[in-house]
Amino acid sequence: MRVIGIDPGLATVGYGIVEKNGDKYRAMDYGYIETPAGLELSKRLLDIYYSTKLLIDRFSPDELAIEKLFFCKNIKTALQVGEARGAILTAAAEKGIAIFEYTPLQVKQAAAGYGRAGKKQVQQAVCLLLRLMEIPRPDDAADALAIALCHLQSSRWQRLIEEKAGAKYDFPVSGDR
Repeated sequence: MRVIGIDPGLATVGYGIVEKNGDKYRAMDYGYIETPAGLELSKRLLDIYYSTKLLIDRFSPDELAIEKLFFCKNIKTALQVGEARGAILTAAAEKGIAIFEYTPLQVKQAAAGYGRAGKKQVQQAVCLLLRLMEIPRPDDAADALAIALCHLQSSRWQRLIEEKAGAKYDFPVSGDR
């Protein structure tokens, strides 16, 4: 399975393409999409949209994992990240890619084993899991790889749960014990 992980933002969108084969993970590519601060918002969003489509065309991921928008003290920043997410989600939907969203806490838990792990701990875990020689730069790219890893680890459990949900269980009714 091949997943593209996305760490959304307006100025910088991190991306990481991770492939899982058996129990092994491999980083196929990672980097970032950058939009110039002086460019009007609509053009920045269009750049993010087209760049996301190009990444999907180039790497043919099976699924896209993206960080959920979390509470932010700066409303303007939150709105801009939300708009960038919209451009990314629209590109993925147009390409017919399944989309999965994860909170920062879920990503940290999956990558580093601790939901309150620091950025450095998550980056080191990403390096370890993907057998990378150095921490990916910028931080947005390392975060995107962590998001992809989170999805690959979480999706295994989700599929098992969905398979079992269809099975009938014979639970004792009150008084039948």
